[in-house]
Amino acid sequence: MDIGSKIRAIRKRKKITIAQMCESTGLSKGFISNVENNNTSPSINTLQTIAEFLEVPLPYLLLKKEHHMRVVRKNERSQTTFHTLKIEHISSKGGLRMMSVEFPPGASMGEANAHEGEECHLVLEGKVLAEQGEDSIILEEGDSFSWNASVPHFVKNIGDTKAVVLISIYSDTELRDLF
Repeated sequence: MDIGSKIRAIRKRKKITIAQMCESTGLSKGFISNVENNNTSPSINTLQTIAEFLEVPLPYLLLKKEHHMRVVRKNERSQTTFHTLKIEHISSKGGLRMMSVEFPPGASMGEANAHEGEECHLVLEGKVLAEQGEDSIILEEGDSFSWNASVPHFVKNIGDTKAVVLISIYSDTELRDLF
């Protein structure tokens, strides 16, 4: 684990000197230097002191690099089609997925479906009908809605122009069968 390099990078990004860190934490320059060079492993209490000083959560210092921020550049996004829908896969990390779905006029997701997880939607363009159970509502640009995805749900473009909906889906299980 490379905790020391992470501490050094945060300290330097915040333009904090080792002397300032020593003064605020009560730790010696030699100790901080050894921590930043991964020559010593600080206790959890000491890491908590450092994390509080650097204003980062303690668990962040313990994360492996592959659990850090993931970036997907616009030109790296994959696109798929589902029925007549154009789907741009914006990002995914763990059980969270985000996609932009373009609905041509009159297009829908197909039949109402259900799966594990939670969904949040933001209508970016157009006018859609969202149905879940006995709920049915018309939404337009700027409107958002969310639901428990285990209840059958359905979205359809009811406008005369394309509709674009930003969708975030969270599930503890992998969602291979969606889009």
